[in-house]
Amino acid sequence: MAIVRDRKALLRKLLKEARLEAGLTQVEVAAKLRVPQSYIAKVEQGERKISFIEVLDLCKALGTDAKDLIKLLG
Repeated sequence: MAIVRDRKALLRKLLKEARLEAGLTQVEVAAKLRVPQSYIAKVEQGERKISFIEVLDLCKALGTDAKDLIKLLG
């Protein structure tokens, strides 16, 4: 289970880095997704599990290519 935990942590890190590189705040990303800012905070902190579809939506909101993200997680 350590591998799964490590990959989840890596996913959170990559999503947060993508947000910061895009120059977006949690509030701005949340607005794009029409969710509360706390949703983004909880995802980044590992307090909320997200589905694959939610990852795709986050990538789109961040302007990140989901394929690149998947390669880094592979």
